[in-house]
Amino acid sequence: MGTGTGTVESPETPATPATPATLYGPVSLGFGVIALIAAFFLGLFALLAGSLAITFGVLGLISGFNRTQCLAGLVLGAAGVLYPLSFLFAFTGGF
Repeated sequence: MGTGTGTVESPETPATPATPATLYGPVSLGFGVIALIAAFFLGLFALLAGSLAITFGVLGLISGFNRTQCLAGLVLGAAGVLYPLSFLFAFTGGF
């Protein structure tokens, strides 16, 4: 039987640095989801949110933090930008 205090010691995990670069992934993913949803209803807002998602996704991939979230935000942002632009080109013949 144990005579311990009931606490469980866990091995220390390496701390991630507290820099703004750690937020590029979640911000990119958030803007990407907003852009994809807005692409069906508000085309101009989708272009803005998608552009921000692409920007933060690329910055996050360069910095190396949260690469999966950055890549997902990059793909969703690109889809959110390309969807309204494709309708613009298809129905109006371009700009």
